Amino acid sequence: MQTPVFFMPSITIFTMASDLELMTDGGSVFFQQQLDLRGEPNQHVSLHVQIMFRIVMTRIQDKWKSYRHRFVPWIALNLRKNERTIRQVTERSKDRLASDEVVLETLLHLFRALLRNDVAHQEEVLRLLPASTQTRYLSPETTEGPDIGEPKGEHGPIETMFLTVGFCIERKPSSLPFAGTGVFVTRGFVPKGATVAMYPGTIYQAYEPILFQSIWNPFVFRCIDHVLIDGNDKGISKIVYRSCSGRDRLGPFRLSDITWLTANTENPLAVGQYVNNCSNERAANVCYQEYDVPEAFPLELRQYLPNVNYRHDTQRPLRCVVLVALRDIRPGEELFSNYFTIVH
Repeated sequence: MQTPVFFMPSITIFTMASDLELMTDGGSVFFQQQLDLRGEPNQHVSLHVQIMFRIVMTRIQDKWKSYRHRFVPWIALNLRKNERTIRQVTERSKDRLASDEVVLETLLHLFRALLRNDVAHQEEVLRLLPASTQTRYLSPETTEGPDIGEPKGEHGPIETMFLTVGFCIERKPSSLPFAGTGVFVTRGFVPKGATVAMYPGTIYQAYEPILFQSIWNPFVFRCIDHVLIDGNDKGISKIVYRSCSGRDRLGPFRLSDITWLTANTENPLAVGQYVNNCSNERAANVCYQEYDVPEAFPLELRQYLPNVNYRHDTQRPLRCVVLVALRDIRPGEELFSNYFTIVH
């Protein structure tokens, strides 16, 4: 579940021509009657005020439709109305579809392939690694990976993902009306239990402040232990993430990925915040799973982790959230998750 966020609706001062067109073409008998009286000055002013009011109310309603899913009282009152959109597990240990070892293997396999295909920009990093590790990335041949293996040559991140794990995902307009951006499997086949995506963002422990970052923010993810992940790639959230990521840099080694804040993402998994909620018509095909990065995670591969702690002195492993396939997913399908998980 996500943390509740409180906001005050914004008020639009200027009326755009498109807004007026929207209001007058919407089939409203009331407004059509008002338009017939526009020859009278007072009626014209009244009409303009009413149109402005209608536009403002429409936008407030749109904000509420997005916000209500983070408003705890509304969630509590509406849980039973849409039970298909809720994932329920009997105990915390059964909330994992893939073991931590399987998730780790997938991340290492993909991240090594990404580094190998970006070796021209990794000279400073590779120079500080042991000779045996350098050879792993510089060797023209590799045998890693039982089925597909790592690609040999330079490819973009998405192509590298496809050649390494057998599928790739991308952001595209959602197939759901008014849902904005969604995430689709564009190529390949996703088997059940596979790690499909990651939820990027700044990690906040339960005691750390997030009030200002959470205002008007639909991307705050709440873990079962009350850890929060702010996956917003705009505004103050973007500034905070960039600052924390730059703070934690260790010489030439970047300890987190900042490219998910841009259009050119180096880690193609880091689009999990754009996966839309399932509905009664569209069942979930992925679920969220918490994953703590082990301390032994290779230093040179941490540059692809799309998460960073808000405080540099956090005394616990880095929290990540991955999205795991609930069933086999075919190319062209949009990813849908359960925004709410109830652990009994």
